[in-house]
Amino acid sequence: MRTAVRRFLVGHEVGGAVAVACSGGPDSLALAAATVHCAAALGLPVHGLVIDHQLQPCSAQVAQTTGAQLRQLGYPAVQVLPVTVDAAAGSGGLEAAARRARYQALRDSAPPGALVLLGHTMDDQAETVLLGLGRGSGPRSVAGMRELDWPWGRPLLGIRRAVTVAACAALSLKPWSDPQNADPRFRRVRLRTEVLPLLEDVLAGGVAQALARTAQQLREDLDVLDGQAGELLAAARRGAELDVAALSTQPAALRRRVLRRWLLDAGVTELTDAHLRAADDLIGRWSGQGPLRLPGTLDLSRTQGRLHVS
Repeated sequence: MRTAVRRFLVGHEVGGAVAVACSGGPDSLALAAATVHCAAALGLPVHGLVIDHQLQPCSAQVAQTTGAQLRQLGYPAVQVLPVTVDAAAGSGGLEAAARRARYQALRDSAPPGALVLLGHTMDDQAETVLLGLGRGSGPRSVAGMRELDWPWGRPLLGIRRAVTVAACAALSLKPWSDPQNADPRFRRVRLRTEVLPLLEDVLAGGVAQALARTAQQLREDLDVLDGQAGELLAAARRGAELDVAALSTQPAALRRRVLRRWLLDAGVTELTDAHLRAADDLIGRWSGQGPLRLPGTLDLSRTQGRLHVS
């Protein structure tokens, strides 16, 4: 655990404050223990951020106990952050709502400029890849989580969940077992308890490592394509519009990346693959069609060889 955290901090040249998001579970608690050890050796200030989702009657007590364990580990500053989870706001149900609330609280409470470390493991990465495959939303979702996606850092993506449990036991830490992590109503729980064990059995082991390796390979490819798309977008921008001629001779896969970035910059949210393909038809399959309706009551139109959003 300490080796993974030290490699992350040194490899990414982290030189400022580090905050650790901790729920009290074994992954984040073991991460907190490893981080305070490595931060002391590297001379980095470290902070503890304990999330209380308030989804169980005992959550406040769990948060206080977790904060106490962080202080015992040597954290000079620990904040307990109660969050309100509104499953009715936005899409994705309770899991997605909890994630949105958690990330917003961490953004608001982390010290200015601090890198926030999260306890996602290789097992979490494998689950994320399978969820992306099931949604069919393209290579970006199958590429999983990035190790560094500022302000978020994930030093444990190469570590199995069993190692975090063993680390807590070795340090006599007492992690909390969230009952929702065993609730089959949640997709991730069923992936963790049913799908991945079945795949491990059928494919004779190594599935989590293989999925994590596939995600890494896809991220490397996507980084190259995104770099090319950024250059093409810069060449095609004409103020708030896009020049069709600058894009028409490019491969469709590259054009769609340009369109995605440009549309997001223009305020279009919740883009799907169907939206991007329809938008690309205004370039690659132009036959005088009318405006394309996009999320947020926005229209994408082609006029006099340029694309514009209204």
